[in-house]
Amino acid sequence: MYRKAFKGTTTVGVVCRDGVILATDRRVTSGIYVAHKRGRKIYQIDEKKAATIAGLVADAQMIMDYIKAHINWVRATRRITLTTKAVATLASNILFSARWFPYIVQFIVAGKDEDGPKLYQLDWFGALTEEKFIATGSGTPYAIGVLEAAYDENKTVKEMLPFVIKAVKAALSRDPGSGEGINVVTITDEGVKELSDEEIKQVEQEAMVK
Repeated sequence: MYRKAFKGTTTVGVVCRDGVILATDRRVTSGIYVAHKRGRKIYQIDEKKAATIAGLVADAQMIMDYIKAHINWVRATRRITLTTKAVATLASNILFSARWFPYIVQFIVAGKDEDGPKLYQLDWFGALTEEKFIATGSGTPYAIGVLEAAYDENKTVKEMLPFVIKAVKAALSRDPGSGEGINVVTITDEGVKELSDEEIKQVEQEAMVK
């Protein structure tokens, strides 16, 4: 069951000079069955943080709901906003505490803090690493090659967007567990913004002209 849980999905996260980009496919699978064609794999955590999920949807949703509730409680009682690392550490603690009967999930947690954009990866046992760019899910081998070739931490969100879209689409074309189009979210000083299908097409068209 554990191996099957990750036989699907492509999620990508990239740190840029002025923010972070998250992108995922939309296909939700149950074994070899396509259970949903418009699945959401990016969750907004607060005004400047979001996370991607891979693995069992129910486990991921429960953890995301708990994290958002905890953030709201801290904000209401202590009048502070948790940093991206604090949110990632909270998720890590939840996962580690359940290591004997683990949640079958993998997260990318991203945000824009006062000291810059941040990106963290968590596995299902709670191991936490900070990354500049990362891919998770069964589409990783196809997406990571595109990111590896194109990544430059001095590029802006606008400059990296075409490569992130290309990375996920590379996985869609080769990985049977990924498909049904892509969702893209940017996190900058203006907050979390999801690109529409029309905006994604426009980014691709502008990149082709260049």
